[in-house]
Amino acid sequence: MSTLAVHDHGVVGHEHEHEHHHGSFITKYVFSQDHKMIAKQFLITGIIMAVVAMLLSILFRIQLAYPDKTFPLMETLLGRFAPGGRLDPEFYLSLVTIHGTIMVFFVLTAGLSGTFSNLLIPLQLGARDMASPFINMLSYWFFFIASVIMISSFFVQKGPAGAGWTIYPPLSALPKAMKGSELGMTLWLVSMVCFIASQLMGGINYISTVLNMRTKGMDLWKMPLSVWAFFLTAVLGVLSFPVLVAGVVLLIFDRSFGTSFYLSDIILNGKIMPYEGGSPILFQHLFWFLGHPEVYIVIMPAMGISSEVIAVNSRKPIFGYHAMVYSLIGITVLSFIVWGHHMFVTGMNPFLGGVFMITTLIIAVPSAVKTFNWLATLWRGNIRFTPAMLFAIGMVSFFISGGITGIFLGNAALDINLHDTYFVVAHFHLVMGSAAIFGMLAGVYHWFPKLFGRLMDEKLGYLHFWITFICAYLVFFPMHFMGLDGVPRRYYAMTEFPAFNRWLSVNTFITWAAIVAALAQIAFIYNFIHTIFFGKKSPQNPWKSTTLEWTAPIEHIHGNWPGEIPTVYRWPYDYSKPGHDTDFIQQTTPYSETMSSNLPHDFEDNPAGLEHYNEWKKTQRSSEEVK
Repeated sequence: MSTLAVHDHGVVGHEHEHEHHHGSFITKYVFSQDHKMIAKQFLITGIIMAVVAMLLSILFRIQLAYPDKTFPLMETLLGRFAPGGRLDPEFYLSLVTIHGTIMVFFVLTAGLSGTFSNLLIPLQLGARDMASPFINMLSYWFFFIASVIMISSFFVQKGPAGAGWTIYPPLSALPKAMKGSELGMTLWLVSMVCFIASQLMGGINYISTVLNMRTKGMDLWKMPLSVWAFFLTAVLGVLSFPVLVAGVVLLIFDRSFGTSFYLSDIILNGKIMPYEGGSPILFQHLFWFLGHPEVYIVIMPAMGISSEVIAVNSRKPIFGYHAMVYSLIGITVLSFIVWGHHMFVTGMNPFLGGVFMITTLIIAVPSAVKTFNWLATLWRGNIRFTPAMLFAIGMVSFFISGGITGIFLGNAALDINLHDTYFVVAHFHLVMGSAAIFGMLAGVYHWFPKLFGRLMDEKLGYLHFWITFICAYLVFFPMHFMGLDGVPRRYYAMTEFPAFNRWLSVNTFITWAAIVAALAQIAFIYNFIHTIFFGKKSPQNPWKSTTLEWTAPIEHIHGNWPGEIPTVYRWPYDYSKPGHDTDFIQQTTPYSETMSSNLPHDFEDNPAGLEHYNEWKKTQRSSEEVK
């Protein structure tokens, strides 16, 4: 693959440095156009939104654990949403809705991709900044506005949206259907339009930067797997998010202008409504055409981050680099033709259902390739169990255990029985939620020195990992058995159904495990904030990594490198190479400086280098014969 390189060596770098050090507080920290500062903004906003979503989940878990008890404190905190100390049933659905929305979109999409795509794409490719720093800044502020609008829906009279995070019509299309269908739903829709605008601006920027801003020598096959993952995630987002915008616009028309895109034969409070000809199934198609690629928009950055962390801390080259890249490409392509497996129970034509079933099972193949390659990289590695490494291994664990249950749900005959039960909740919280969160946390611990120039406390990191890892399994694993017994998701109280009473004690156990997991995050938040101000200062390359970002100075300058941008000579995974004096060789080290550790395949696209290497080998043999 050809090398595209756009250089702004020397002068531009110093101009940017001057601008960074002499800009005002507003231009440096608030409306910054430096990709590193924007990455911090995305990360901190994402952490705040994650805390909000976590607190919402604790509230509705308490309701599930103690459905017949009252908590006066709850009425004090929530007022009209918890009359008499019990959650209002409609507000319960609103909590579930906003929790899911925030976690899927605001934390695992914007928080994860926004942070690490911004931080790593320019640094790992050897670029001064993003292709368009101004659009990059706009991307963050649209995300911030979307976050504010989403949270503000808690302060309107009837409360936030309450139709589930998938906002299926008719609940979302009829403002009078329930409290959560009124102004709160309108705010949800406006927030999501702002959010998608943010993602499209970011995605176009990431793609442009990868294709046009690579430094000299950095062809596509020398890019780290993290950049491949961010690049393909951006492609997914740019192609799929506009479809949700179209679906949302039609939903707004149904809500406000009396159209019938999604509505037909509706009776509300005994009154026949004048809607004809629409179908809620149309909305499901539009939603899931984004919704299933969204699963991979969430998990692929975590895959890329974990690949990087596992290779660095195994002190081994990543196993099957090309297979890893092709599997990411395969996931990207296949993710567009599997959305129908969310809709097996909608009355879909069985032939079409069979097609979606086959593509769903096929997409397990590239995922299995990646899993095999991670395990093969770990195999017999000289592993350093840093907090980042533990979280990366935890990500692989969740991806395997959650992915296996996806094979059950991908089978139409089984899915009809398991659809909308706790089995589905368990599956996607393991394979997408927990795995992606652990990938994100691995990235935070690993690149914290690059973000803030300091090292996080390892002991607090270990405490955070073990409690979170154990509690995540304690929360989500029992839900598989609840789902197999037919327990439906999103129900307010299981005590209404005698058949499900036996699961009340399990719900109580899950709730306490979730509370302990939430408390464990205090260790992380304390570690994060304390280290920013008081942590031990980091050396330039604390993990002895090969990739380009660790050649940039610790002190942030807007332009990343003073003077010339480094030139790249080799792939990003030269770890523990026989014949070299250290167990890593950075990408900026020419092959001419590492003759004793070079191998013939290092010169696949460099005939002149191979000839020079062969001459060196002959000289070595001659000198050995003389000895």
